Amino acid sequence: MELRLYDTLTKEKRTFVPLDANNVRMYVCGPTVYDFAHIGNARPVIVFDVLFRLLRHLYGEAHVKYVRNITDVDDKINDRAARDFPGLPLNEAIRKVTEQTGRQFHADVDALGALRPSVEPRATEHIAEMREIIERLVAGGFAYAAEDHVLFSPQAMNAANDGLPRYGALSNRSLDEMIAGARVDVAPYKKDNTDFVLWKPSKPGEPSWPSPSGIKAEGRPGWHIECSAMAWKHLGEQFDIHGGGIDLVFPHHENEVAQTCCAFHRQRMANYWMHNGFLQVESEKMSKSLGNFITIHELLADWPGEVLRLNMLKTHYTSPIDWTMKSLEESGKTLDDWYRIAADVEPGKPAASVVDALLDDLNTPQAIAALHGLRGSAVPALAGSLRLLGFLSESAAQWKDRKQQASGVDVNEVERLISERTAARARKDFAESDRIRDQLAAMGVLIKDGKDAEGKPVTTWELKR
Repeated sequence: MELRLYDTLTKEKRTFVPLDANNVRMYVCGPTVYDFAHIGNARPVIVFDVLFRLLRHLYGEAHVKYVRNITDVDDKINDRAARDFPGLPLNEAIRKVTEQTGRQFHADVDALGALRPSVEPRATEHIAEMREIIERLVAGGFAYAAEDHVLFSPQAMNAANDGLPRYGALSNRSLDEMIAGARVDVAPYKKDNTDFVLWKPSKPGEPSWPSPSGIKAEGRPGWHIECSAMAWKHLGEQFDIHGGGIDLVFPHHENEVAQTCCAFHRQRMANYWMHNGFLQVESEKMSKSLGNFITIHELLADWPGEVLRLNMLKTHYTSPIDWTMKSLEESGKTLDDWYRIAADVEPGKPAASVVDALLDDLNTPQAIAALHGLRGSAVPALAGSLRLLGFLSESAAQWKDRKQQASGVDVNEVERLISERTAARARKDFAESDRIRDQLAAMGVLIKDGKDAEGKPVTTWELKR
């Protein structure tokens, strides 16, 4: 079965054919490091980690290159630095903020079971590439300097008529719709309202570099040019896959396409554009004003990272996801079961049913259903499949210890009591069985009696929440 991926540009599921099977290349927009990442930020991290793992499975680890950038120059970073370190020069304060929040981000996504990307470039390390692209755009008539700014002209791009894509094709918008959408900045130095900033002057004390296009004042890059430069540096003028959240389609990814294609006279920047859907919390949009703004760090205080990972993958990546406590609890129970059955088993080859589901545009809900089907009869394949998806990173004993530490409940004591209760039930001593059940309930433990895949009695347990 072939890998098929939904391409945002063509609005269809397409068979994936890499430009070079020995060098499969993927770029995903990473964090702006000014604060803890929220749970919505975790979705592209987890989704594209699964794709990274699948591509390595298909083409070999040595033949897949995954680039996820870090944005370390931004107004939000400047504001945070001035707030947290008012006694320091701004540039020094910015360095402290980006180093600290960068470490926080890595700790959080490591806990989610995400592999580190092949390359993790920082924007401030690629100013030379940004200047080079800007100079190419000015020379080609796609950009112009005005009042210490350099701006890109979508009108010039669409008028070029030389094999370039149409500006607006990715987001399926016309220039008139973009103007009406009010997501464009109106400024007197712009030739047209849809023109966007490639380079801008720095305020006193802000990070600054020598400006391109003969501008005397020092300045700093706009947001969109950063990703074009880092993708070019590490993946080339054209590459296979570009990913990110659906909120980035316009203006960020639309502008990346424009910059890169016009600078290098390409019809495409990436051959496949993939975007994950929005995330809401308990059926409401996540926002600080509603009090439901949740960081990955906060959730990791109560849940193992693999529980968050599974909870994310139960919904197809293109669909909106509703993040609920009930779903988290169900994910925790599922992982308890998988760890009990498969964590200490020598992993076999991932099951074809799981791989086939992933080949169908990362159909993780179908893959999870296939995992449940392996539970009773193909445990080595279950173990191998779970590892392909980024689970079972520790032993069953380590998982139990983690659960105990998080809950404060003595897991060994709970399981001893459950074992005694199972024996009491087997000899039909129901009074003793009920007494142990009540003892467990007093400890905050809920038990559930059922049967395993072979029809034998089994008791599972969970903590009251």
